[in-house]
Amino acid sequence: MIGVSSYLDDLSRVLNNIAQSTMGTESEEDFDNLFEDMDLTSSKLGKSETDKNSLIVKVLTHLDAIDFRLEDVEGDVLGDAYEYLIGQFASGAGKKAGEFYTPQQVSMVLAKIVTMGKTRLKSVYDPTCGSGSLLLRVAKEVVDVSGFYGQESNPSTYNLCRMNMIMHGVHFRRFDIKNEDTLERPQHIDERFEAVVANPPFSADWSASPLFISDDRFAAYGKLAPKSKADFAFVQHMIHQLDENGTMAVVLPHGVLFRGAAEGHIRKYLIDDRNYLDAVIGLPANIFYGTSIPTCILVLKKKRENNKDVLFIDASQHFEKAKNQNYLRFEDIEKIVTTFRERQTEDKYSYVATLAEVKENDYNLNIPRYVDTFEEEEAVDLAAVSAELKSLENEMQETDATIADFCKQLGIETPF
Repeated sequence: MIGVSSYLDDLSRVLNNIAQSTMGTESEEDFDNLFEDMDLTSSKLGKSETDKNSLIVKVLTHLDAIDFRLEDVEGDVLGDAYEYLIGQFASGAGKKAGEFYTPQQVSMVLAKIVTMGKTRLKSVYDPTCGSGSLLLRVAKEVVDVSGFYGQESNPSTYNLCRMNMIMHGVHFRRFDIKNEDTLERPQHIDERFEAVVANPPFSADWSASPLFISDDRFAAYGKLAPKSKADFAFVQHMIHQLDENGTMAVVLPHGVLFRGAAEGHIRKYLIDDRNYLDAVIGLPANIFYGTSIPTCILVLKKKRENNKDVLFIDASQHFEKAKNQNYLRFEDIEKIVTTFRERQTEDKYSYVATLAEVKENDYNLNIPRYVDTFEEEEAVDLAAVSAELKSLENEMQETDATIADFCKQLGIETPF
C-alpha cells in the first residue's frame, strides 16, 4: 500500500534530482536552488497529508492530459499558460504582484520599439527583469536573440524568471539572470547590450550613497537621483549598459518628465550634453497592476538617426476601459509603433519638437507642452440661454399663482 505522503515525497525527490543533476556542469548556476520556493508541506495545499497528496495528484493528472505541442515551434502552450497565471495573480494581488509583471500590451510596445528595423539581436537586457516576461516578449519580435541578460533583487521572482526562461525553451547558455540589487550591486557592469528594456519599480528608494558620484554610471552627470526617487538612477544605469548601436525603452512615472532639482539636471544632461533622448510616449492611467498613476515610455539611443528633434506621443486617451483595469488595444499599440517609426506629427496625438523647442521649455518634457490635446467647447448662444431663463421665470410665476390659489381655497398659508 502506498503511503499518503508518497507522491509528495516522490515529487520532492524529482525536483531535487533535477537541480542536483546539474552539479559540476555548465548549467549548475542556472539550476541552483531553482525550486527552493516550492513548499510541498504548506498548509495551503491541504490540512492533512492526504489532502495535500490528493491535490498534487489532481494537478499532475491535469498536466498529463495537456498537449503541450513541444514540437510546434510556433506554439507555446506552457509559456502562455504561465504568463496567463502570472497576469491573473498580478491582477488579484495588486501592488505586490505588479513588482514583477508588466502587462503584455505595454511589453509589446517596448519590444517593438527596441527591435525596430532588426531581425536578430545579439543581446537584450532588463535590469529589473522580474519574471522575465519582458525579455521573452522582445524575442517574439525577431527571428533570434543570442543572449538574454537580467537582474532581479527578489529571490522568489528571480527563480520565477529562470523557470520562465527554461519553460520557453531558452537554453541555459543563452540566458544569464542574476539575483542582486541592480543599482547597488550591478552584475553585468562590463557588458553592453543591443536592446535594453525595463519597467522599474516606480519612484523606489535607493541609497543614493555619495560613493556613487565616482561610479562610471553616474559620474558624468555630476548629480545622483534623489534617495526617495530612483527613477533616473535606473535610466543612468541602463544608458551605461546600452551598446553604441542599441535602443533603450523604459517605463517610468510621469514625474520624471518635469520634476526639478537633481532630476532636472540629469534630464538636461541627457538631452543637451549627450542628445540621447529619442522619444517620449505618454500612456493611459490605470494600465499597471497596483497603481493608477499615468506613466510614460522614454526611448533613448546613443547614436540617433533623428538627432535634431524629439518625438512626443500622447497615447493617454487611446485605450479600452475594463472592469478594474484599462488596457491598450491592438490598434492602440499599432498607432504608437507606427507614429514612432514614421516620426510624424498628428494633431492632438503627436509632435516632433526641435531641440531648440525643448531647450526653450527648460528641458521640461511634460507632454501637454508639446502635444495640444485641448478640445474647444461648443459655443454658447447667450441670447438663447437668456430667452430660456425668461421662459422659465414666467412658468415659475404661473406655478406660484396656481399654488397660491389652491392654498386660498384650502384656507392655509402659502409656502412663499
